[in-house]
Amino acid sequence: MAEFTLDDIRRILRASAGVDEQTDLDGADFADTPFADLGYDSLALLELANRIEREYGIDIPDGDLAHTQTPHEALAYVRARLAEVHA
Repeated sequence: MAEFTLDDIRRILRASAGVDEQTDLDGADFADTPFADLGYDSLALLELANRIEREYGIDIPDGDLAHTQTPHEALAYVRARLAEVHA
């Protein structure tokens, strides 16, 4: 099973939704900063979910990732989905 990390979330956010110049995806607080405060809306989270589905071969039901508030919560959600698929 491929490990999913915060670096993967950073990479996918940069590739899919871009990064505002004021957004610090490398800061110490990145993992616990709400997506809205990072400048990512529900459309960006939908794109994040789509890319994760394609890259990691998992299904993320519509809207599930949008219920996560921070990258840390998204990381926990995706890891749990990966564990279910590969159990």
